[in-house]
Amino acid sequence: MEVTTVKDAFDHVSKKQKLSSSRSQDVIDQVSHEIQQALAKLQSIDDPKLILTELRNKLNTISPLNQLEMSQKELNLHLTKFPKILEKNFNPDISKAYRNVDFDFHIVNQIIASHFYRQGLFDLGDCLINESGESETNFIRSQFLEMHQILEAIKVKNLEPALSWVCCNREKLLLSGSNLELKLHSLQFAELLTRGNKEDALVYARTHLAPFAYHTKDILKIIVCIAWIGKLEKCPHSELLAPTHWDKLAAELSREFCNLLGESYGSPLKLAIAAGIEGLPTLLKLANVMAAKKQDWLAMKQLPVPVELGKEFQFHSIFVCPVSRDQSSEENPPMLMPCLHVLCKQSIMKLSKGSSRVFKCPYCPAEASLAQCKQLYV
Repeated sequence: MEVTTVKDAFDHVSKKQKLSSSRSQDVIDQVSHEIQQALAKLQSIDDPKLILTELRNKLNTISPLNQLEMSQKELNLHLTKFPKILEKNFNPDISKAYRNVDFDFHIVNQIIASHFYRQGLFDLGDCLINESGESETNFIRSQFLEMHQILEAIKVKNLEPALSWVCCNREKLLLSGSNLELKLHSLQFAELLTRGNKEDALVYARTHLAPFAYHTKDILKIIVCIAWIGKLEKCPHSELLAPTHWDKLAAELSREFCNLLGESYGSPLKLAIAAGIEGLPTLLKLANVMAAKKQDWLAMKQLPVPVELGKEFQFHSIFVCPVSRDQSSEENPPMLMPCLHVLCKQSIMKLSKGSSRVFKCPYCPAEASLAQCKQLYV
């Protein structure tokens, strides 16, 4: 899809539309000007017939209808071309890429419901679960509800719910290498400084920041800000007091919350849709090629060509059998032979004549049987 071509065509049509509008407005202004002049003359001259005749002649000279029609005709010409460019560069019927894949709709429903809960749309999630008849998702719902209650409190600069959650999960957070608790206390200390509460800030630092003294560098930076209270904008570490830290901390808390919950930070539904959008052009092109060759697109179990996606969509290793050149799948998984070479299961089945005999490795002198091979999970 040539997005640049479409954008250039759109910009061209947009310019023509603005030009047409400007010309039309000029014609209207000319007609209005002549009428206003004629009205002014009618108030001072006794012969209205002469003035109206002059007005008619001037309007005939301007020929407003012809000018408007010409401008509109030229604009319509460009407007008519634009949809053709869209149709040429964008395939309007994306259903051609549809393949009859067996989805577990229970999992799909749960993914969608979890997405709603993740976004804080609890009424929508509950509605989907009830109407689809899915099993209860009370645990995941309650967890995301707690997360959103914490995030809502952060929006009004209330860190108590966040600190309470961190306290309950301190050991797990430390095991994952998180210093979220220190950041929360530092942010609360910075808020006290911003309000000008020097004494309160000192008490808070002794009570809540002192236990993190082993983070010497980070602690010193935030503590030194107290010397600049009343003129914090001149503090050499004033960036630590920036309001943007509230949003950053909310995002970090969401990430840590999802991590402890065993969920990805990004929505799986959003990720799946984004991957589908990126792979759609390749699938459409392939479907059109197969249709032209009269091959059955829906009956095909495996795509004949790989669909290249960005690294952000790659979570597992991809194995291609060195013998058959086929990409591994659930039906044709990679198998590790005793000699530590790897082939796909179908290739091993062919070499072993359907598992009936010992076969020689294609890459070394070692021999093996199907029973000696182990499936790899990638």
